[in-house]
Amino acid sequence: MIGGVKISVCIITGNEERNIGRCLESVTWADEIVVVDSFSKDRTAEICRTYTDRFFQHRWLGYIGQKAIARNLASNEWILFVDADEAVSSALYNEISDVFSSGLDDSVSGFDFPRQVWFLNRWIRHGDWYPDTKLRLFRKSRGRCCGSEPHERIDVTGVVRHLKSPLYHYTYDNISDQLNTLNRFSSISVGGKELNMREILFGMLFHAPFRFFRCYVIKLGFLDGIAGVVIAVISSFGTFVKYSKFWEKYLNENRPDKQESK
Repeated sequence: MIGGVKISVCIITGNEERNIGRCLESVTWADEIVVVDSFSKDRTAEICRTYTDRFFQHRWLGYIGQKAIARNLASNEWILFVDADEAVSSALYNEISDVFSSGLDDSVSGFDFPRQVWFLNRWIRHGDWYPDTKLRLFRKSRGRCCGSEPHERIDVTGVVRHLKSPLYHYTYDNISDQLNTLNRFSSISVGGKELNMREILFGMLFHAPFRFFRCYVIKLGFLDGIAGVVIAVISSFGTFVKYSKFWEKYLNENRPDKQESK
C-alpha cells in the first residue's frame, strides 16, 4: 500500500520465461499481482506462481482482449499494466510512491510516463523509441483497454498526469528478434484493416522514407550512434513491409477469378 492506496499490477504472458522473472521482481512492492497467461508451454507459469497466487490462464484473445481480462480480474481501484518484457525502474517506483503519499486529487484518473528501451547493449535515448510515453497507471473505474491490434492502449476519463521516470523495456534480444517481431506485428496490423490502392502507394512511397527521416533526424536518433542507424533503417523498412503486405492483400482480394465469381 502506498499512501493508503492499494495498487494491482496486471501482466499478460505467453512463453515469457526469459523475461517474466525480471518483470515480477520489479513489482514485488505491489499489493496484488495479476497474471493472465495464454497457456505458455515453457516455465512461465512456474515462475509466476512463485510471485503470486493470482495466476490465471485464458486462450489468446489478442493484446486488447487479454489485457481487458487482466483489468477485470484486478481487485484494487488503481491498476498498473506492465508487459512481461518490461520492468518498473526504482526511480519510477519512487516517483509513484511520492505522488501517492503526498495525497491524490480525486480528479486524477491516470498517469503516463516514458518507456526506455534496452537494445544492442545500450539504453536508447532518442528517435522513435524514446520517450515513447505510455499511460499504464490508472483508476479501474475510469479506464478501459482499447486501440488496434497489436498496439493496445488505455483510455481514461478524467485528468492524466505525467511522471518523469522511465519504465524499462527489454523489447528485443537482438536484431533477428526485432525483424521477427516486425514481420509478426505487420501481419497482425494488416489482418484487421482495409486500405485502398492510393493509401497503400502513399504509405510505401512516402510514409516509409519519412519514418527514417523522423526517427533519425527529427527525433535525433543519430545521437544513439550505430544503434540509432539500425533502429531508423529497420523502422523504415518495417513501415514499407507493412504497406507491401497491404498491397499483397489488395491483390489477393481483387484477383480476376474472385471478381468473376461475384
